[in-house]
Amino acid sequence: MAEETVPAAAAPEAPAAAFGADESAGGDFQPLYQAPKVEVKTHEEDEIVTFKMRAKLFVFVKEDVYGGEVRKDFWKERGTGDVKLLRHKEMGKIRLLMRQEKTLKICANHLVAPTVELSANVGSDRSWVFTAADFADEELKTETFAIKFGSSESAKKFKECVELAKKVNNGEVDPSEAKPIVDDDEEEAKDKEDEKKEEPAKDTEVDRAAEDLAKAKIEEGAPAQPTEST
Repeated sequence: MAEETVPAAAAPEAPAAAFGADESAGGDFQPLYQAPKVEVKTHEEDEIVTFKMRAKLFVFVKEDVYGGEVRKDFWKERGTGDVKLLRHKEMGKIRLLMRQEKTLKICANHLVAPTVELSANVGSDRSWVFTAADFADEELKTETFAIKFGSSESAKKFKECVELAKKVNNGEVDPSEAKPIVDDDEEEAKDKEDEKKEEPAKDTEVDRAAEDLAKAKIEEGAPAQPTEST
């Protein structure tokens, strides 16, 4: 009786690598279009930072519509980030600028007017309420802000710098009185430089002490000097 042959099951298609293709072989793929580098100016490069501190900003909303519901008289968070006071290098005027720390979207952008007044927020020594003609939305609008800092010391420093900025912008004080802040990296570099300057002095003192000790040991082990009577 003839042996019946059963056909083998069809194997799945082998990947290209099984036929000698080198998966690790790389290719030099050049982009079809090389986008040119575009320099984006924020105008901050023309200014000197005289104050910089992390804070949270709120804006007072008189009325708006959200989800079909009318909301009135409430505080809306604008964002958290560094609030800066920037003095223009040529004109000397100082403005307040704040950006959201992740998106860098502008939260507040206005000249520190001599008429601006910082009022203590009820129940907090870390926040101020003030009104300013702001340009954050690319149109000049009078906004009421509340700004909150991490500590009462930071809030106090902000007020001091704003008061100075008001005097500068009103022509009462020379713009140079608004000193540039020292960046943390610059301050750390300065500290290291000072430490290096102190090191030679310390080494000299150690060397002198070692010399004195060696001299004392030599004198202690030396034979007694003969006297005139000997």
